[in-house]
Amino acid sequence: MASPSQKLAQSLEILHGLQNVNGGSAIRAKDMTRTHRERLMANGFLQEVIKGWYIPSRPDEVKGESTAWYASFWRFAAAYLETRFARNWSLSPEQSLSLHGGNWTVPRQLVVRSSRAKNNLTKLPHGTSLLDLRAALPKPADRKEKDGLRLFSLESALIECSPQYFSSHATDARAAMATVRDASGVLAKLLEGGHSTIAGRLAGAFLNSGRDRIANDITKTMIAAGYDVRETDPFSDKPTLALPARETSPYVNRIRLLWQKMREPVIGRFPKAPGLPRNITAYMKRVGDAYVTDAYHSLSIEGYRVSRELIERVRSNIWNPEANEQDRGQRDAMAALGYWQAYQAVQKSMAKVLSGQNPGLVADEDHGTWYREMFGPSVTAGLVKPADLAGYRSGQVYIRRSMHVPLNRDAVVDAMPALFDLLREEKEPAVRAVLGHFIFVYIHPYMDGNGRMGRFLMNLMMASGGYPWTVLPVGDRKIYMEALEKASVDEDIAPFADFLSGLVSKGLAGEPLPAVPKT
Repeated sequence: MASPSQKLAQSLEILHGLQNVNGGSAIRAKDMTRTHRERLMANGFLQEVIKGWYIPSRPDEVKGESTAWYASFWRFAAAYLETRFARNWSLSPEQSLSLHGGNWTVPRQLVVRSSRAKNNLTKLPHGTSLLDLRAALPKPADRKEKDGLRLFSLESALIECSPQYFSSHATDARAAMATVRDASGVLAKLLEGGHSTIAGRLAGAFLNSGRDRIANDITKTMIAAGYDVRETDPFSDKPTLALPARETSPYVNRIRLLWQKMREPVIGRFPKAPGLPRNITAYMKRVGDAYVTDAYHSLSIEGYRVSRELIERVRSNIWNPEANEQDRGQRDAMAALGYWQAYQAVQKSMAKVLSGQNPGLVADEDHGTWYREMFGPSVTAGLVKPADLAGYRSGQVYIRRSMHVPLNRDAVVDAMPALFDLLREEKEPAVRAVLGHFIFVYIHPYMDGNGRMGRFLMNLMMASGGYPWTVLPVGDRKIYMEALEKASVDEDIAPFADFLSGLVSKGLAGEPLPAVPKT
């Protein structure tokens, strides 16, 4: 008779086979026997989404946690909708536009069109839902498929979306519109449908976004064809940022729009920058003195179990896993050693900034060194593959419990240079610190270490304004993560700016750094 572990292995083989066939995004009840299904669920390898539908999960994930669902959401939606409606479905024009604009955040409600729909609301895990509407699909020529999802094309989505979308999802709309190279594609559909009112709205939208040529082409061509067109601006505000007309990446446009939207709220919440310190030696000494506290709290935020003693042993180069039982927690010890090496590399970068070099340029040139120092010990120990030090990630990554889906791997190589351009161009140190950290983790360029790297980047930018090295206490981890989630999902930077501003103000007032347990 097979042992429990052998039976589980058999069930896992079946699950593995299903994942190879359909990507593992959605498992139907009929895809495996009840015995295998219940065994996988009991051991944490399978989670029910709705009756008859499941997603793979990890056994170490806490029951009721949202990570597996958010990571599977889009692939599950594509597989589920394809099974339910065959090819007869499409996401709404509004949701299509958001995806065209590079926003892959899990929506609280996904709206789908199909001629087979019954106008039903299907409740999904963690407060999400799917609304299927019986409504017309775009014509075959106006359809676009992306990662298994059926969408309205960019031009047809702009025409079909509601007027309110432009004000309620301004960043998405502007990021998508910025990828339109000329008016011809939009005009063809406007003329075909005789959409004079919509033409006026789109002309006003492009004019608002600084795309005067496209706006004028729409208006003049429609008038020449005999239509009465009156420009109306559907946006509720006008940005001061003019996006580059030749930028083809919606992700780059999105990052620039977020930066412009968020910088004023940051400035209004932060204490005035003291300016570059006159006594650089004294400033750098305080940075060095903060190492033990910073290492403990930063590593603890990421879930590593480190102690003051381990951190001190690593710094003193007396760490020895073979001779000392306390040093045998290899993963934690490698993280502590890597943090020490990276901390020293960041200090070298900081010295450049304090000498007057552009902080964005320094970060651009040096952040790869920080990363290699951080994970070099793990590579030597065989815990990380050497190829992982080659550069930015080569696959998709997800953030635990977050509705925000980081940029895909191809978008990362465009987005990171854009971030460093913004850091180079920005005049306000507080904006560089807050948005530098936020946008870095929003992109999530590495498979691991993004939080630590983001905090290093933040403190380098803090130094550019003379702010003190700022430690984020592990006791405030929930506040910290919720503030980042609010900025990522709702584009509200205020909670994150308030959180960092409070810590910086304490540092400026001379309050001691957060405590570190003795053991």
